[in-house]
Amino acid sequence: MDLEPLFLSLVPSWTSIQFLGAFLLYLAVAGSLLPGKVVPGAVLSDGTRLHYRCNGLVSLLSLVGLLGIGISMKLISPSVIADKGLELLSVTFLFSFLVSVVLNMSGLKSKDQGSSLKPHVSGNIIHDWWFGIQLNPSFMGVDLKFFFVRAGMMGWLLINLSILAKSLLDGNFHRSMILYQLFCAWYVLDYFFYEEYMTSTWDIIAERLGFMLVFGDLVWIPFTFSIQGWWLLGNKVDLPKAAVFANCLVFLIGYRVFRGANKQKHIFKKNPKAPIWGRPPRVIGGKLLASGYWGVARHCNYLGDLLLALSFSLPCGASSVIPYFYPLYLLILLIWRERRDEERCAQKYKEVWVEYCKLVPWRILPYVY
Repeated sequence: MDLEPLFLSLVPSWTSIQFLGAFLLYLAVAGSLLPGKVVPGAVLSDGTRLHYRCNGLVSLLSLVGLLGIGISMKLISPSVIADKGLELLSVTFLFSFLVSVVLNMSGLKSKDQGSSLKPHVSGNIIHDWWFGIQLNPSFMGVDLKFFFVRAGMMGWLLINLSILAKSLLDGNFHRSMILYQLFCAWYVLDYFFYEEYMTSTWDIIAERLGFMLVFGDLVWIPFTFSIQGWWLLGNKVDLPKAAVFANCLVFLIGYRVFRGANKQKHIFKKNPKAPIWGRPPRVIGGKLLASGYWGVARHCNYLGDLLLALSFSLPCGASSVIPYFYPLYLLILLIWRERRDEERCAQKYKEVWVEYCKLVPWRILPYVY
């Protein structure tokens, strides 16, 4: 196998550097200037809390509109991202690496003792670079953690749209591509419609910003979550109507569980007395919600996420394991994250957590795990 063309396609060009730079610059400007609901984040250990301008949906739709104008004026090719996918992958990886190094260096120099910027240094260089040193570092007033995850989700949709355009140009547009595109577009648009819920997630409130999150947001999310689309470009799959129905059912159930669980948790944090499924919420120790989805499994939102990931891959059929990389990877990641979260909650809530685990014994999937 001749690997030279593959390696050459990974070499960043000035065009790919400009494309990434323009994308990130747009997000920084749009995120700061476009209207959006300002949402308070979780209360930090020192009693302070950050505030987030949740205008991701407006920013995304404006960007798609601008790109549409550019395409209609023939200033940009609709398939440019798909055509330069490997270039963009390598330049984004290099950027992520450099950003994580800068974050590590600036964190080490920080004298700030506030929860957001206080340096947490373990003494292990690799550990600190990987997991990060500061909780919520910022640059020119932009919260970098919130910014990077927004960039990753938007990048995923832009890659998919470019893949869609390329499939149309190549005459390889089929039912499986339609299903995949619809499911992913709905997921991304829904994410930004409920963007304020992101402010209470594990990544935002607990994880420090290091290479793990920077790479995960900027590289892993857009370039691996779109593997199914890349695969469908070269493989046509004729799904029977029964398979299409089953695929839609998996997506709808996954979406219902994922969005419902996250919405219940977010509402509970804002108003602990708000009804859950029409009834007063059951709360353990005055802290932990044990009603609704959270009375079914301790991490039921992960189940919804896994079903959604599976629904993105099912349009690819069963002829190859490659399109199933995302749900398989996500299964491993979420189990690992669930174990870390359980350990953190056990230390934080102590006997209250023990009581909650007795009441809700299932971790993710009832009667299985």
